Amino acid sequence: MKYKRLTKEQFEELHVEFSNFLATQSIDRSEWDDIKKNEPQVAEQELDVFSDLIWEGVLKNTHYLEHFSKSHIFLFHCQEKYIQSIVLKSLNDDVDLMKKEGLHWLSENMFTDHVEIHLGKKEYESERNTSIFDLISQGAILSDGQLYLQINGIIQS
Repeated sequence: MKYKRLTKEQFEELHVEFSNFLATQSIDRSEWDDIKKNEPQVAEQELDVFSDLIWEGVLKNTHYLEHFSKSHIFLFHCQEKYIQSIVLKSLNDDVDLMKKEGLHWLSENMFTDHVEIHLGKKEYESERNTSIFDLISQGAILSDGQLYLQINGIIQS
């Protein structure tokens, strides 16, 4: 398995897709029930293969990620060969960037001595999708990129 198995809830959400996946292997409902009962290791392999296929599709189409903590915001732009990052760090211990008030404080103090801004760009250490999956495993979430683009636009001007 290249990534991680989908959760029970994710499989439930993707039940139609999973049924289609099994159908491409000529496995119908009754045969799937039989495999689960009599060949659990084969069923486990099918779940793992399907999970990897879903992850590959998601990761291939991922362009932006965000990761928030109390004092940091990490914004990532995932490109073909490299990843760009904007890291915002609050130097004020009383501010929580995971709360609305903290984000308001950040917008008011972005270019002061209370906020450090770091820009980065590096080639992927491993395959692109694996690198992106690693960031998600560490707590990053998929994003539409609006915050990255907004902050990047402010910095560049």
